[in-house]
Amino acid sequence: MNHPDIEILDKKTVYQGFLRIDSYRLRHKKFDGTWTDVLPPREVCDRGPAVGVMLYDPERDALVMIEQFRVAAATVPGGPAWMTEIVAGMVDPGESLEEVARREAMEEAGCAIQEIELIGDYFVSPGAFTEQVFVYCGRVDSRGLAATGGLAEEHEDIRIMVMPVDEVIALMDANRLRNSLAIIAVGWLARHREALRRRWLGEAHK
Repeated sequence: MNHPDIEILDKKTVYQGFLRIDSYRLRHKKFDGTWTDVLPPREVCDRGPAVGVMLYDPERDALVMIEQFRVAAATVPGGPAWMTEIVAGMVDPGESLEEVARREAMEEAGCAIQEIELIGDYFVSPGAFTEQVFVYCGRVDSRGLAATGGLAEEHEDIRIMVMPVDEVIALMDANRLRNSLAIIAVGWLARHREALRRRWLGEAHK
């Protein structure tokens, strides 16, 4: 963090495991030009960047969605233990964002991405997490996919589902896609599907 309107007085790592949590003591400039007092300690989970890729088959107007266990959601009363999602993964050192999208598509869904387009990026929970997610749409052939995927060494057990786009949009509208990444990606496709199909299918799509 290097910003002229933020003064960091202290930073220390308070937990290092699957996630890292840093504690900050800081103050920042206010909108009226004065400075805040030193804020109470702010814990930040340093998650790092991630990539999500929505796998779209324009010829069949279908999406390759996945379903997997999510421990944090399972701990919330009424929360879903298994979620319908799009493919996603963390960025390893030295990887480009598109390399992550292509790697995760193969590992989690057995799909080779052809064309790929950036939808945008967002911060998952900017008050507490550093995680910045870059969202893509990747063109795939959805025929002949396996029923399950994922890496055994990462303890992944993933259901692979080929679903009509309209069915996935209906799930979103019925509040059954309860994760931000899928909602953002599917919402984008609902608005841009026809233009995307024209780009990817050309004269074949009228």
